[in-house]
Amino acid sequence: MGKTVAIIQARMGSTRLPGKVMRDLHGMPLIGRLVERLSPARRIDQIVIATSEDAANDPLVEYAATLGISTWRGSETDVLERFLGAARNYDADVVVRITGDCPLVDPELVDQVVEAFEASPHDYASNIEPATFPDGLDVEVFTLEALERAARETDKPYDHEHVTPYLRTAPGYRRVCITNDVDLSHLRWTVDEPVDLEVVRAVFAAKAPDIHFSWRDVLALNNTQESVFASNLHIKRNEGATMGSGQKLWKRAKNVIPGGNMLLSKRAEMMLPEHWPAYFSKTSGATVWDLDGNAYIDTFLMGVGTNTLGYSHPEVDEAVMQVVASGNLSTFNAPEEVYLAERLIALHPWADMARFTRSGGEANAVAIRIARAASGRDKVAFCGYHGWHDWYLAANLGNGNTLAGHLLPGLEPKGVPQELYGSIRPFQYNDLVEFETAISDPEVGVIFMEVSRNAGPNPGFLEEVRRRASERNIVLVFDECTSGFRQTYGGLHKLYGVEPDMATFGKTLGNGYAVAAIIGRREIMEAAQTTFISSTFWTERIGSAAGVKTLEVMERERSWEKITEIGNSVRKRWQGLADTSGISITHWGLPALCGFTVNSDNALAYKTLITQEMLKKGYLAGNSLYASLAHTPAILDGFFENLAPVFDLIASCEAGKPVSELLDGPVAHAGFKRLN
Repeated sequence: MGKTVAIIQARMGSTRLPGKVMRDLHGMPLIGRLVERLSPARRIDQIVIATSEDAANDPLVEYAATLGISTWRGSETDVLERFLGAARNYDADVVVRITGDCPLVDPELVDQVVEAFEASPHDYASNIEPATFPDGLDVEVFTLEALERAARETDKPYDHEHVTPYLRTAPGYRRVCITNDVDLSHLRWTVDEPVDLEVVRAVFAAKAPDIHFSWRDVLALNNTQESVFASNLHIKRNEGATMGSGQKLWKRAKNVIPGGNMLLSKRAEMMLPEHWPAYFSKTSGATVWDLDGNAYIDTFLMGVGTNTLGYSHPEVDEAVMQVVASGNLSTFNAPEEVYLAERLIALHPWADMARFTRSGGEANAVAIRIARAASGRDKVAFCGYHGWHDWYLAANLGNGNTLAGHLLPGLEPKGVPQELYGSIRPFQYNDLVEFETAISDPEVGVIFMEVSRNAGPNPGFLEEVRRRASERNIVLVFDECTSGFRQTYGGLHKLYGVEPDMATFGKTLGNGYAVAAIIGRREIMEAAQTTFISSTFWTERIGSAAGVKTLEVMERERSWEKITEIGNSVRKRWQGLADTSGISITHWGLPALCGFTVNSDNALAYKTLITQEMLKKGYLAGNSLYASLAHTPAILDGFFENLAPVFDLIASCEAGKPVSELLDGPVAHAGFKRLN
């Protein structure tokens, strides 16, 4: 059969467990243990490690040299070509493929697969088609000629990344597979994630000092110490082969970042659990590219409502790049913050002064502090969603469901001082009776509310709130962090002709760059001088520069009119699809932040189904659309053309088909849930 070369596929750049091949495994790097265990295989003439040309793999190559093991460096992504290069360079006639994350490889099992391959003319042999051995014992054997043929016949990135899918599935190849008499494919002995490494470490510790134990010895250990092996059984076999780079990085993130990220709304579980790309590499207009270079048209959240001008707007980006080139932060102050303050005050004649932060949550916390200082009273009456700070979450002290009616269910007030219980008095929007009850406490000094979120004000509601605030000398704060600059050039309160004492802005103000603002009447804002409110990075320059340029582009383009028109059009087209499909839906939100809910107990599952099916067609989508200038008629036409069949799927489910049969994974989360 000529020369048989075992090629170990290994690199340092693993997404889920970086550097795993050099992680310690019982006193030696994992790759060393693998080589040590593989070496006794009788049917192998040479062992070669095939890694990529990336400099990150230098330590791996250097370590292999200390073991006397040859290496070959090739493409990072085209692993099939990397194997071809290694096989040709080392004169292989037959290749045995071993992956570098399988330190429990069994040389006797390797020999069995090679012997099955040699028993009669074959192009490919394995113990994985079908899989009956524990994950981590995978062995594949094929001729160099077959691999060369596969490289010629397929140009699919998936085939080239994973080396053998074409050999395993394409017609015209002679194949054989050895199987175990008992299906053990549910057992997981490979190393892709931190928990996998702990399992394998436990095996080596239990078998020490023996290094050359067999896979059946590991099975016996598994049967007597099931708890050792139970921790990673939830991970799907060959999960990495079907996961994108973003999904892998998301799993890795949850090991090092509580919850996985910094914003609940961007968690993969809120979108499409197990299948959401999660991370981006670049943006432009209405398009987002994931880490694997796949382009998606964002007809969903547009940066969670931040980019009303579209992603990477050239004028805003240029203003920021000029700041980067000139310097973002120094001992001196940024002049742009003065220009931005003057512009916001000019847009809101009732306001006299402004302060800046870098996020909406910070802006609301600052506004609360100033308003309390100005009123001399501590309690706050509120409705709507206002962020994560103690003053807001205190509403759930004693009643964990208070905030569920204001946006998100499941917000536990853990870590919020119990002393804040009773300091926050909620009321429902458009409910004057609840409002009156909330402000009846003489210690209430602040009314903090959104002008509108899911529905507009009833006639006279905002006017009555303003009247009662003035009558009782309560500071009225409008949270415009979400609503600002979407339906008017400034705060939404301008549409209704009701002026607050203070207002906060975020989201749209910098078109994707971090800047938020608090504006207010002079007699209120001056109270900031009586309390300590200060932060170094509130003085950086990028946010203010982006804000100034964003306002300029908004004014020139009259963006608020255009995105309102887009939202109203989208709403009509959603309703048209619903009518055609016979589905009942309810609309909600501002026109530029429009959304709908299917009137069904399966509403959340249907939202998940929309996200799943539209992602397959190259769209980021759900049951809402945050409008931007980048949402051209051509983009929306394509969006609705692809959405129509999904509405038909929903209609079939409403007629009796289980929606679970259509979902490829779990239903998306509707609110806050702890992620493990």
